[in-house]
Amino acid sequence: MGVFEAIKTFVDKIFRVPMSFLDLAREKLQSAGVITRQGLDFSSYMSIFRDLPHSWQLVLSNLLLVTVLLASLVLFKTLMRLYFTVKSGVQWW
Repeated sequence: MGVFEAIKTFVDKIFRVPMSFLDLAREKLQSAGVITRQGLDFSSYMSIFRDLPHSWQLVLSNLLLVTVLLASLVLFKTLMRLYFTVKSGVQWW
């Protein structure tokens, strides 16, 4: 065995554990990507409202839509307030 092969086997022994850990992490992330690529099925969450008449279903779905819209506007307002607070706090800006 030459010097090059001895150094190579030594380096391979050192990095075998981190490489196996990184391979395992890559496999887990790839499997998680498959799950998130499928998306969410909101009809299964709304199935409890199927017994109601169609007009009430529309009222509830619009109410949920308005709630999400208002929550996103409040979040945007809060983030903009935080941005302007940080901006005014920095002296050289």
